[in-house]
Amino acid sequence: MNHGTHHGTHHGTHAGTHRGTGAGRAATTTRDRPHGGPARHAPVGIVIATRDRSASLAVTLRHLLALPERPEILVADNASTDGTRAMLARDFPRVRVLALPFNRGALARTHGVRALDTPYVAFSDDDSWWAPGALGAAARLFDEHPRLGLLSARTLVGPAEEPDPLNDVLAGSPLGRAADLPGTQVLGFLGCAAVARREAYLDAGGYHPLLFFGAEETLLAYDLAARGWGVTHCPEVVAHHHPDPGPRADRPAVVRRNELLTAWLRRPLPNALARTRALAAEARRDPHARRALRETLTRLPAALRARRPLPPHVERGARLLEEATS
Repeated sequence: MNHGTHHGTHHGTHAGTHRGTGAGRAATTTRDRPHGGPARHAPVGIVIATRDRSASLAVTLRHLLALPERPEILVADNASTDGTRAMLARDFPRVRVLALPFNRGALARTHGVRALDTPYVAFSDDDSWWAPGALGAAARLFDEHPRLGLLSARTLVGPAEEPDPLNDVLAGSPLGRAADLPGTQVLGFLGCAAVARREAYLDAGGYHPLLFFGAEETLLAYDLAARGWGVTHCPEVVAHHHPDPGPRADRPAVVRRNELLTAWLRRPLPNALARTRALAAEARRDPHARRALRETLTRLPAALRARRPLPPHVERGARLLEEATS
């Protein structure tokens, strides 16, 4: 089950503990630390992955720089060509910039996590930001619950601050609560409305390079749970999301591809085979499914090489969530 997908456009990067980052030129950080004397930042830093959305990114940064927690902010730029880096240098000197040599997709977030040294890391996209006080609330929850690896926030969408429908899905997770964790246990989240314990995120390996973007969160939730970290929905932590209302024709295929790759990477073989057969049946009449199946098969050898089935207790949770939404 996919508890949440990514609503931004072309962002990202990766460099996990058990996954390679790939060859290529190294990223460069244009500013080692924010200007203005000794750091007085919150224990929660912010990583934003972006590509070619400088106007939207500027709006996001104005909101984040006004937060009372004064978080350290790092933008992982996926080789933008629209003047993003010049805009950041000119208008946002307090913001650190990690200049990636090419588009790494969701893996840009992992490069950003490695570049920060805050114990907790919040993720924003270039169209989302955190409510005042949200990062302080998140830090308290992590301090009080040492096993908490990642928390999913309550998301408010657009100028009208409408609740994202995903909020209710996460709050109603059949996994329930655990005595040593806050909120409701989940195996998914919205990428631009999540805060992670840096140690846990790196221990789980961050986002997987095969997925790039689109429904990439579920696999990370699986990986965290498989390593013993708690993943929960905590509605007292609030994020704001202002996605572009325009259509994105390629997204349905990408999401289906990544959901199927996630099954091959982590779920039992009967589950992965059944999902593949179902997508093949859809492909006979749906062009998005055809593209998803074609791209999945292209990536399948790499998925099989990286395959690590879930431990039994996490697989039981995944099946429970699947049954609850079928």
